[in-house]
Amino acid sequence: MSSSDSTIIIIPARMAASRLPGKPLADIAGKPMIQHVWERARAANIGPVYVATEHQKIADVIRAAGGEAVITRDDHPSGSDRVFEALQIIDPNESYQTVLNLQGDLPEMDPAIPAALAAALDRSGAELATLVTPATAEEAAHPQVVKAAIAWDANTEEATAIAGRFGRALYFSRTPIPANTTEYNHHVGVYGWRRSALAAFVKLPPSPLELTEKLEQLRALEAGMTIAVAQISAAPGGVDTKDDLTAVRRRLGH
Repeated sequence: MSSSDSTIIIIPARMAASRLPGKPLADIAGKPMIQHVWERARAANIGPVYVATEHQKIADVIRAAGGEAVITRDDHPSGSDRVFEALQIIDPNESYQTVLNLQGDLPEMDPAIPAALAAALDRSGAELATLVTPATAEEAAHPQVVKAAIAWDANTEEATAIAGRFGRALYFSRTPIPANTTEYNHHVGVYGWRRSALAAFVKLPPSPLELTEKLEQLRALEAGMTIAVAQISAAPGGVDTKDDLTAVRRRLGH
């Protein structure tokens, strides 16, 4: 079985978003937002795509579009926990050993994003992988833009159209890091997991740095996990607020 044969994509989505409740079902160009994300994940053609949700209406939308959805508990503290529960429901026999955890609020996601995640994980041997994109100093000044300090690989021969370069995450922060630089990396909050690493991660309590920065990925670093990184050219526009929703509706044709 090849790595692609053992890869599954799971998109966590919940109705109770604090800043924009009900956003997975927000209409964008005639379709609910979660359907846009699901369609783009399917277009990556990497593996089966499931939506993991606590709400029947979200599941109904995906099933009506011809997709597959899993109802999970409504008390998960994070998307990672929801993805792991869904994985256990979908695949109790553990056929899938690579899990791509995308986000349900990325309706403009390039289908190349899952491919970049899979490439970073496959080439590195790391427990998990994530993505970054270059950020300006002005963007880096905003705490909502999560920054990453990265040890980039010296070998650039593997750089492709999918990923400009590869490396290993050293730290993530809401403050601009590293200091005294003009080269900032904006973290894109999607992940590729080894199944065993995800199983270990969700059993860990929140770590001190995670609680300080309010960044879940720091729990993995504090536990000694290696996070592989691929750099992509641009981050997909996430939808966190009403203004974000208005902007993406404009771009995709209200």
